[in-house]
Amino acid sequence: MSDYFVHESSCIDAGCTIGAGAKIWHFCHVMPGAVIGENCNIGQNVFIDRNVRIGNRCKIQNNVSVYNGIQLEDDVFCGPSCVFTNVYNPRAAVERKNEFLKTLVKKGVTIGANATIICGVTLGEYCFIGAGAVVTKDVPPYACVVGNPARQIGWRCAYGEKLPKSLKCARCGLRYQLNSHRLEKCL
Repeated sequence: MSDYFVHESSCIDAGCTIGAGAKIWHFCHVMPGAVIGENCNIGQNVFIDRNVRIGNRCKIQNNVSVYNGIQLEDDVFCGPSCVFTNVYNPRAAVERKNEFLKTLVKKGVTIGANATIICGVTLGEYCFIGAGAVVTKDVPPYACVVGNPARQIGWRCAYGEKLPKSLKCARCGLRYQLNSHRLEKCL
């Protein structure tokens, strides 16, 4: 008996690793070499490619494909139908598997529904990608980006709340400071 749940309609290939407490719902496919951390929730119709690393407590909503070259750290939220790419200039008739670009999604990131993450970027800790955004470059920690191409419109705290100009979260009480255009938690 395993210490995780997999719906009977899902295909879990031999050679992948699934952490304790993970839940994998309807019509998913997890390829060999994939690693899914503890207490993850993998929604319906999710594809997890070979050698993908998914941290602990991640939530991947319905209809998301996490391709080879993508790494999700702990506590990442991927909204419904968000998109990751792994080749910058794909062509059906040109084999480019040796050109997969790495994409790193750092701890605590939120990616909204239908957002597209172009390969080769890093999404900084606790950044917030708005629904439908198209991310074409790195996003700083705690930044909130929207639009196509995605542009920064503000900052979010570690709990996802919009930060006012004072950079103190009214809900959680945490204070932040700007240091060389990067937001950091005050200790």
